[in-house]
Amino acid sequence: MKISLIQPGRNNLKYLKWSYNSIRKNQGNHEVEICVADDFSNDGTWDWCQEMMDKDPLFKAIRNEGPTRLGHTILYDTLVNEVATKDICMIYHADMYLCPGALDSIKEHLTDKTIVSLTRIEPPLHPDGPEKILFDCGIEPEEFHEETLMSYLQMSSKDRSNKTTEGIFAPWAFYKKDFQEIGGHDPIFAPQSKEDTDIFNRFQLNGIKFIQTWEGCVYHMTCRGSRFADGAKRNPNGEVFMKNRETDEWLKQNQKSTREFLRKWGHYCKHDSLMKPIIPPKYNVGFIIKNLNNPQFLSSLEPWCSTIYMDNWAVRHEYIILEQPNTSFDLDDKIRNINNYDQPKENGILVTIDGNNINQQDFQYIQQLPEILSDSGEIGSFKLGNLGIEIFDTTTSEHKLVICKENLIKK
Repeated sequence: MKISLIQPGRNNLKYLKWSYNSIRKNQGNHEVEICVADDFSNDGTWDWCQEMMDKDPLFKAIRNEGPTRLGHTILYDTLVNEVATKDICMIYHADMYLCPGALDSIKEHLTDKTIVSLTRIEPPLHPDGPEKILFDCGIEPEEFHEETLMSYLQMSSKDRSNKTTEGIFAPWAFYKKDFQEIGGHDPIFAPQSKEDTDIFNRFQLNGIKFIQTWEGCVYHMTCRGSRFADGAKRNPNGEVFMKNRETDEWLKQNQKSTREFLRKWGHYCKHDSLMKPIIPPKYNVGFIIKNLNNPQFLSSLEPWCSTIYMDNWAVRHEYIILEQPNTSFDLDDKIRNINNYDQPKENGILVTIDGNNINQQDFQYIQQLPEILSDSGEIGSFKLGNLGIEIFDTTTSEHKLVICKENLIKK
């Protein structure tokens, strides 16, 4: 199999080196092209990349000269579309050790219209889950216990043999044509956060089947990007923890991307216990808001609908000035005058909200609205807590979100 591994990175040189060595050591008989994007690092990453390109004909690298960080949402696509030369690619992180036989498993399961994920073996930095294996072989390259990992792989091989589940997460291997068919990642999530769930939703809606192979594994140290300022630290009891350690930069970007995801899909990121996407229907929902007296209230409601109709123009103006720089959606068009009869309400669903009466339960109803409407499914009107619901048209539009048109490769 000929495959290109896609690895953006910023200031994580020691992990890139560790990862590179594992790939070359355990790639087997496969032809592996390693494609790295240096995202304006200052730790010597680009010098190393230049050195590796001289030594390794299957190592390719590009550099973002900055000063603005592009993030992996953009650089994944740049590497896939402009650098990788193989028909098969794999999104791969610098903090991953490629285990022996992993690429054999990808070759076995990857067929047309499929994406294959390798199983992650991780130290206990995060809560356990049925889609991964918790087993501590170290949280830094200098303390990595390779022999312990090899022993574990041998010991567990019988339990993992021929086992597959449905789900998708890094590292995930795919045919480049399937990636390009939907336009790759959506740049509204740049530099990072929620771009993975968005593209996974779009893959599933486009008929892609997800396969997680448990025979093929990576050891994943986790959290070696921009999310945490100082990496993982052990407490005196020998445990590891990451809660409340995110950088301000990551928290701000995560909030921005979450709100963009809500605007686009109408719900939070959803998946089953094995990480297969759950995609509720996307209805054309309009909010008719009365007695809205502050921008914070508008901020909590705006991402959850397609259109807002309101009469407090001062609050609208203040909110748009504050929020428009944080979104690619046109808030001036989205937030409309309730009394402007030249803009008729064309939403399939209208929700009337009174700012004087809304409570926390009503906010929960709003967040669950796609599932509630899917269960209801009938034209008519009803009350839901303090919310007035009018259903005119139950047409949904989630399939219209599959293609990221601005990223389509011209044939």
